[in-house]
Amino acid sequence: MNKLLKFIKLLLLVGVLITSLVACGARGSEQSSGNKTNEKRTIKIGYLPITHAVPLYIEKEQAKYQNFDLELIKFGSWMELVDALNTGRIDGASMLVTLAMKAKEQGIDLKAVALGHRDGNVLITANNITSVQDLKGKNFAIPHKFSTHNILLYQMLKQNGLKYEEINPVELPPAEMPAALSEGRIDGYVVAEPFGAVSVAISKGKVLVQDNQVWKNSIDCALVLRGDFINNENAIAQEFVDYYIEAGYTAEHKDQSTQEMSLKYMKVEKDVMDLSFKWINYDNLKIQEEDYKELTNNLIEMGLQENPPTFADFVNNSLIDKAK
Repeated sequence: MNKLLKFIKLLLLVGVLITSLVACGARGSEQSSGNKTNEKRTIKIGYLPITHAVPLYIEKEQAKYQNFDLELIKFGSWMELVDALNTGRIDGASMLVTLAMKAKEQGIDLKAVALGHRDGNVLITANNITSVQDLKGKNFAIPHKFSTHNILLYQMLKQNGLKYEEINPVELPPAEMPAALSEGRIDGYVVAEPFGAVSVAISKGKVLVQDNQVWKNSIDCALVLRGDFINNENAIAQEFVDYYIEAGYTAEHKDQSTQEMSLKYMKVEKDVMDLSFKWINYDNLKIQEEDYKELTNNLIEMGLQENPPTFADFVNNSLIDKAK
């Protein structure tokens, strides 16, 4: 009998030990799972080194993120950036809004959540060009046919009695344009800053027309995010946009600290940056429906898109409306 009681007690003790070990293992598993959950999400945003992406640079330099880390990924061309965005290798980008609209039209789920800037596109020409009419038969560079810059060129010519077909539009990478103008390969160009300021700063070109003289409230670059990122990680997307809008307010001051932060991402001289900042604004980065409608009308008029995405389908102002 005593032996039987001792055996039963032994079984009970073994059972308690096994239960304890299983519980510890479960807690260890929960802790391990918790550590994975607590890892910060890294948001990957693409950009080209231009002043139109300055709010991103400022955000990266000054923000102290609570729930995510921001990785800015530099691209050498818009096509490389678009490919990375379309295939999901990046979560968003500061990019030509028209290229994002084209990707949206082709079935890529993208949303424009804020502007990159306002104004800041100048139409630069060689010093011997004295009027728009002088451009007849000349080579004029644009970064891409699906760009606001191309629309600005079209509108400038139209408003001055010239047809688009009466000049020779040339697609060039932005960084090549100042050298092409200096060497006489082109007679003018319109592109994102600071490449216009480069030619003016070295006296190889001049400003023929400012963009707001041709088309007020033109939409050029925008902050675009993938739809799945906004939908699946809305709280993080909101926090990211909160910081972005705050950075836009900082960028608008264009003080020395703003310039120093921006120069880390753009390899230009200080005088070029000073000139570029005179032409560009970063206030009120919300995309307005009437401005977007004018953009789509221009695209249709030029035959660049038959059915551009509607404002409701492409623009998501919910994040900027909730920005702190």
